[in-house]
Amino acid sequence: MAVSPVVVSINRAGEAVARRIADQLGVPLHGREGRTDTPDVTFANALDHIRDLFAAGHGVIGVCASGILIRAVAPLLSDKRAEPPVLSVSDDGAVVVPLLGGHRGANRLARQIADGLGGVAAVTTAGDVALGVALDAPPAGYRLANPEDAKDAMASILAGAGVRQSGVPLFDLVDDPDGQVEIAVTEAPLDGGPARLVFHPQAHVLGVGCARNADRAELWELVQSVLAEAGIAPGCIAAVGTLDLKADEPAVLALAARLNVPLRLFSAAELEAEASRLATPSEVVFAEVGCHGVSEGAALALSGPEGGLTVAKRKTGAATCALAQAPGPIPDAAGLPGRPRGRVSLVGIGPGQAAWRTPEASRMVAQADELVGYGLYIDLLGPLAAGKPRRDFPLGGEEARCRHALEEAAKGRNVALICSGDAGIYAMGALVFELLDRSPEAGGVSDAARRVEVVSAPGVSALQAAAARAGAPLGHDFCAISLSDLLTPREDILRRIRAAAAGDFVIAFYNPVSMRRRTLLAEARDILLEARPGETPVLLASSLGRTEEKLVYRRLDALEVDEVDMLTVVLIGSSQSRLAQMGEGPRMYTPRGYARRIDGDLSTPD
Repeated sequence: MAVSPVVVSINRAGEAVARRIADQLGVPLHGREGRTDTPDVTFANALDHIRDLFAAGHGVIGVCASGILIRAVAPLLSDKRAEPPVLSVSDDGAVVVPLLGGHRGANRLARQIADGLGGVAAVTTAGDVALGVALDAPPAGYRLANPEDAKDAMASILAGAGVRQSGVPLFDLVDDPDGQVEIAVTEAPLDGGPARLVFHPQAHVLGVGCARNADRAELWELVQSVLAEAGIAPGCIAAVGTLDLKADEPAVLALAARLNVPLRLFSAAELEAEASRLATPSEVVFAEVGCHGVSEGAALALSGPEGGLTVAKRKTGAATCALAQAPGPIPDAAGLPGRPRGRVSLVGIGPGQAAWRTPEASRMVAQADELVGYGLYIDLLGPLAAGKPRRDFPLGGEEARCRHALEEAAKGRNVALICSGDAGIYAMGALVFELLDRSPEAGGVSDAARRVEVVSAPGVSALQAAAARAGAPLGHDFCAISLSDLLTPREDILRRIRAAAAGDFVIAFYNPVSMRRRTLLAEARDILLEARPGETPVLLASSLGRTEEKLVYRRLDALEVDEVDMLTVVLIGSSQSRLAQMGEGPRMYTPRGYARRIDGDLSTPD
């Protein structure tokens, strides 16, 4: 799903202008809670919210002072070619200032907004000011082959070097036959440099096929030979297509990644619909996969009914490749035929506080076509989930939600499976991989679901959040044990507690109690008291990172089950852990042994 810009208003003074911009662009208006009247989405903290939107890849149009936007996104700035647009608009709409994202359309967006408001776009980018163009941001459907040279080329032009253009004129520049900088638009491979920027029209598509686990180098060499035969540069390729059975084929995935183009998948029936246009139909292929040609069929399907083959099927021992040309440059990958490879993003959102959610997790949520998870966890995403299709599952529906996510991804969708904490720690990550690993007879998922991509964003787990609030209780060896006996036999849990007690680990108890299970925590306390002092510090941390957060310290021998609920993580110190009274209050820590090293007791550094 494409990530659209968002208009942000922080007070009533600018809300009317913000609404005009949102309506003009057809995008949502996010407004400060209690300080705006009719936003589509509300937020509590402007800096956190703007930072979260930017991290998720949303362009941000803030009707507010520029300084607010700058302070919000400054910690996240890294790559100007990848950062989304950030624009500041005055409360009266008179001035629109693109602050970031000139390489991602910010200047064009500023002019569009200014035209709609009757204001002025205060564009400061040198190329846009002097020439009215950004040479490193070509029109949709064209690719700059040597972006690393754009800065030097632009500097030369601004210093007075003329521009000579060859091929289709992409930019509104005066053509000087004697110009020192060349703007070349060509399908052919052409070396670029500071004095020559090479742009390729992306009007060609590749169809490929290969044997299972074919060598990546073999397929790449075949593609190179096909492009060389046609005299086509790799930058002219707009997409790679293949049979859906190859959705997880490493060689095909590596090819699309190397070309930096989308992969599109087609069913055998969709490829067979191209049979009348194939140059080399094969009965053998039809018998194997249900269509008369994979590479040619995929190339033709991608190029559309008005496209045609440029190079018919070429093959090696394990791979095939065909090249087709569309009627013109393909401007938008979202409009390509076929479907993308599906993805399940395992998103750990931390304890729920936006500031503790990683930028990668926010980005995965923003890019998702659907959010899946326990309803409370999705609700904790707040504005980031607003307007997103979602599928809520109750507690106890863990396998159903993982299965749903995988099967929806099998249809080519990007599904975010939302988990609290870290998705791989007592959450859905392991169950997703278990379902993928099971055979169909053992209750596994469909073959199509097995071919989806699964990625994971790490999150702040409850034990990390509790430790950060406490001080440094995990400063030495520690372990985590779930006291839930729903899926783990009770005796196994007790055995692990005894082992942790014998090893003198700091222990984080997850799922310490439930409505029906009230005795395991008491048994764990009694086992630990056999191995460590009664004054061992214990932290009861509830609702971490939320407004109702609560921290309670106890001695191990004073730990009472009734003080603990399902939202509590219990951190029990080792025999070496300490609870120190400091200016900010009690601080729990576990020394690692530096004092002994200083005293000369340790001879070997780690």
